[in-house]
Amino acid sequence: MNTSLQGFGLGLRTEHYADFRARPAGEWGVDWLEIISENYLVPGGPPLAHLDAIRRDTPMVMHGVSLAIGSADPLNQGYLRELRQLIARVQPAWVSDHLCWTGVDHRNLHDLLPLPYTEAALRHVAERVLQVQDILGRRLVLENVSSYVAWAADEMGEAEFIGELLQRADCELLLDVNNVYVSAVNHGFDARAYIDAIPPQRVRQVHLAGHEVTDEGLIDTHDHPVCDAVWDLYRHTVQRLGAVPTMIERDDRIPPLTELVAELDTARRIATEALQTSEAQA
Repeated sequence: MNTSLQGFGLGLRTEHYADFRARPAGEWGVDWLEIISENYLVPGGPPLAHLDAIRRDTPMVMHGVSLAIGSADPLNQGYLRELRQLIARVQPAWVSDHLCWTGVDHRNLHDLLPLPYTEAALRHVAERVLQVQDILGRRLVLENVSSYVAWAADEMGEAEFIGELLQRADCELLLDVNNVYVSAVNHGFDARAYIDAIPPQRVRQVHLAGHEVTDEGLIDTHDHPVCDAVWDLYRHTVQRLGAVPTMIERDDRIPPLTELVAELDTARRIATEALQTSEAQA
């Protein structure tokens, strides 16, 4: 397991299989690729064939959407067995999923739903993270989700909840900067203060993405380029956390690979400038 993976990556999407099979990701200016774990939990066929071919030349990380670490339902042992088999196949630098719940009574609501930020929820999730880490034999990386509603029962802020969970469960964070911005606008909190409250040594990866602006608020859609406000928050994030492996997510309206690589170059430039600013101020 190569947890020292650095640089700038993209999500591997079917639209770009041919590009990455024709030329390794590094030749496109992409340092690593993130796969959606569930897309490859299959016994065979084209998805695994493409994955194996691309994996030969490119470091990868795995990102899931089905763990439901915050659910009241028991952990899905069958899913975890399949995930462990895929980990053995891919040998990812790390494995991530979302800090959320996705259903109850074995009913999947197909959404990444926010947790109540309470001591009881904290104890529950920390115990489940420890169980998953024992099963997978590695630290789990959890992503902060965007949210549109909050629980009346909340006893602490999201950043405080996350920081405490990272310590209690000895896990790591996939910091989605776009999700921080979306939630900050929707709920009216300070996005920079949120970033400042995160323990830097626990941040394994950063996500950048686009969102949609509606009359009701912001919606995390992953179908737009990264906006200026999120780039500004990313600059602050790098100044605060230092160099963290960063990728751009695009899940709909997927453009040609060259367009995403150009956006990734923007992330490189901003990160370089932010690090230089931090060094000059030190």
